Amino acid sequence: MDTYEYLDTPDARELRRLEAVRRYSLVDAPAEDAYDRIAFVAATIFDTPIATVSLVEQDRVWLAACQGLTGVREVGKEPGLCASVIAQDDTYVVSDAVRDPRTLEHPLVRGDLGLRFYAAAPIRTHDGYRLGTVNVIDNRPRTATPRQLKALEHLAAMVADELELRLSVIRNAAGRATPAG
Repeated sequence: MDTYEYLDTPDARELRRLEAVRRYSLVDAPAEDAYDRIAFVAATIFDTPIATVSLVEQDRVWLAACQGLTGVREVGKEPGLCASVIAQDDTYVVSDAVRDPRTLEHPLVRGDLGLRFYAAAPIRTHDGYRLGTVNVIDNRPRTATPRQLKALEHLAAMVADELELRLSVIRNAAGRATPAG
């Protein structure tokens, strides 16, 4: 039984989500090629200079992969674009951040990065937790096509599959492999 199963408050749901993030032992881990490839493909599909695979932790966003930003592995959670994405099931699109009320005052929009376009799909685990995002970023406004957004959703699903493989390896290494069902 889940420690917080009897509670269905926003705080309890967030605690369960954070437990799900941590069970994969990816936050603070060295970069892995599988996630780098997914970020590269996302940037290529959208022709954007930046793409990331992110995990939203309690007070930060861990970048498991980052194309286009050198040396960045984490950013603050607030005021979070990634945190906004994991609060919903659908892809999240900002076509022109300086005109979108959700992002007008965001530091990435007003700061040196000059974010204008952002699209992200939530990474959903097989048991329903939204852990983070696969996202693309550009410093010019643009419109995403339905095909591009569908591809982003597929890439997020591929990250979830990679996470499950990672968990299986972790469990096998610890001698706690679960029987196939």
